[in-house]
Amino acid sequence: MSLPRSIRRSLLLSGLVLLPLAWAPLDAFGKDHAFLINASPSLPNWAFWLEKHAPIMRGSLIFFEPPQSELVERHFGKGPQMFGKRVLGMPGDVVRHEGDAVFINGKQVASLLEVTRLGVPLTRGPEGAIPEGCYYTGTDHPRGLDSRYGAIGFVCREQILGSGRAIL
Repeated sequence: MSLPRSIRRSLLLSGLVLLPLAWAPLDAFGKDHAFLINASPSLPNWAFWLEKHAPIMRGSLIFFEPPQSELVERHFGKGPQMFGKRVLGMPGDVVRHEGDAVFINGKQVASLLEVTRLGVPLTRGPEGAIPEGCYYTGTDHPRGLDSRYGAIGFVCREQILGSGRAIL
């Protein structure tokens, strides 16, 4: 059974009027959110929901653009990259290295490696107070490339794309 022509026409015209009204909120939502797929073994999940303006706290998962370096390019390829890491240190926290151990405010949070999986030497990341607008990041993966190393260092606000949560 098909609908009479007058009802079909009314439905079509209503849809054309309502579409722009629905599109604006969807467009605004899309500017502040993203769906991400993770191909790296440094995070246990493979799908994340990114909120570009979510508050960042200790333990937050943030996604950011790492500084360009030969080390990042050699391991992840040319072009822009996106890293996802947990926030381990907040502005004002104090980072200290002792041997191969990394401490934040006196609590050990990570261990340092000397070389990458490809045998590239690693330099130690920054020590001292974490600057305002910057964070110390890491993951549970022992070979994660994160703030422990000079190629990444502190992750600052201008590098951060948003805070995410694992969905799969």
